[in-house]
Amino acid sequence: MMKKGEPVNKQIIKERKNLLVSIEGLLEGPMIFLGFVWLLLLIAELIWGLSKPLDYLSLSIWFIFIVDFVTKFILAPLKLVFLKKNWLTAISLLIPALRIFRIFRFMSFLRSLKGLRLLRLVSSVNRSMKSLAATMARRAFGYIFLLTLVVTFAGAAGMHAFEKAYPGFDSYGIALWWTAMRVITAGSEYYPSTPEGRGLALIIALYGYAIFGYVTATLASFFIGRDAEEKDTPLAGAKDVADLKSEIAALRRAIEKMTSKGG
Repeated sequence: MMKKGEPVNKQIIKERKNLLVSIEGLLEGPMIFLGFVWLLLLIAELIWGLSKPLDYLSLSIWFIFIVDFVTKFILAPLKLVFLKKNWLTAISLLIPALRIFRIFRFMSFLRSLKGLRLLRLVSSVNRSMKSLAATMARRAFGYIFLLTLVVTFAGAAGMHAFEKAYPGFDSYGIALWWTAMRVITAGSEYYPSTPEGRGLALIIALYGYAIFGYVTATLASFFIGRDAEEKDTPLAGAKDVADLKSEIAALRRAIEKMTSKGG
């Protein structure tokens, strides 16, 4: 319903935003589930390849994502803002289309664009990041832990797919070990040789350095908090501050009573 005196354009934008929020809330659960399934299928494709049924399942999920994205794009009142926020999602939906176009002879040159697999992997992990952020609200450490598992297993699948012809990545188990070492910022005697592998290794290393500071700060806060609860600690913990506030409040009430009696 339009409010009297309210501009038509603003009211339409408001109604579209409300409708978009309602649809996102309704589809959030199923889209999160399908997002993780799609990522698992991508990891399986990079490691072993997909059978025909699993390939059809992946394409079906991709089609559902396209319908979801197009619907939200149509409802979004500010199209450019929507695209800026979801550009990686758009890329992740575009790349499978290029795979389908390979069946045509005039699109055969796409077979040489191996970098598309790296872009698809990064965009798919980005979708999983958004799904984890939605499901792990206010659980920062749990979110980082699960996201690190996603990055490690997906990154290992990518390294194996790109570097399996070279020593150190010829099996998924070894690639997983290498990726885990890179995430925890430890070194390795093996180094990627392909441009895609080097690019993915750089992304994994940047992620590892980014979370290293967070994990260190979280552990430090935990141990400082434990020390602050000890009676012999030289630091004032939150419990000590609360006790001190209670004593001050009690002393204030006692002074007020004495003052009122004296008056």
